[in-house]
Amino acid sequence: MKLISHLMLAIVLAATTACVSAQQAPAAAAKAPEAAPANALAPKAAKPDLAKGEAGFAVCVACHGADGNSGTPTFPKLAQQHPQYLVKQLQEFKSGKRNNAVMKPFATALSDADMQNVSYWLASKQGKSGFAKDKDLVRLGEKIYRGGIAERQIAACAGCHSPNGAGIPAQYPRLSGQHSDYTSAQLTAFRDGVRQNSLQMNQVAAKLNDREIKAVSDYMAGLR
Repeated sequence: MKLISHLMLAIVLAATTACVSAQQAPAAAAKAPEAAPANALAPKAAKPDLAKGEAGFAVCVACHGADGNSGTPTFPKLAQQHPQYLVKQLQEFKSGKRNNAVMKPFATALSDADMQNVSYWLASKQGKSGFAKDKDLVRLGEKIYRGGIAERQIAACAGCHSPNGAGIPAQYPRLSGQHSDYTSAQLTAFRDGVRQNSLQMNQVAAKLNDREIKAVSDYMAGLR
C-alpha cells in the first residue's frame, strides 16, 4: 500500500510540474526579446561632404576645369555627371580595371570617402552645354543616337542614355554637352578593346566605323 501511495504521489507531482511549465511557457515567450533586424547593426553610409569634395577636386582643376567643365576637348566635362558613375570610374581607375596612366595615380590616392565627396560635389555643379560642329554628319549622328542601325543590330544610344543625353542615374552616364573629341576617343577605345570596363559598350562600339563614331559623338555634344 505504501508503495502504491508513493507512486501515486510521484505521478501527481509530475503532472502538476508539467502543467505549471506549460502555463509559464507563453509568458516566458512573451518576455523573450525580439530578434534584431538583419540590418540593425549595419553601418549607415556616410553623407557626402561637399566642402571636402571641392577641396579634393583642387588637384583635378588643371584638366577638368574649376567647376568640372573642362575647356580642353580631350578631357571630359564632369560637372552634373551622375555621382554613382563617377565613383565607379574612380574605383576602376584605382583597381586598374579601367587602364589610364594619368588617372591611376590620382585615383589611387583617394579613399572611398574621398571619391564620394568629389563625385557628389561635381554632380552639384551645372554642366555647360556644347554644340555639334560637323553639319555634314549631324543627320547620321542623330539617326544612330535616336534610332540605331537596325540592319546591323546597333541599338539606339537614347535607349540607355535618354533622348536628351541626360543618362540614367546609377546606370548610364550623362552624355549631353560632352566634348565630341573625348566621346569619340572613348568609343574608339571601347571598339578596339583598349577600354574594357563595360562589356555592353564594347559590344555596341565594335559595330561602329570611324565615320559613325565621329558622327554620333558630334551629335551628342549638342544635346540639351
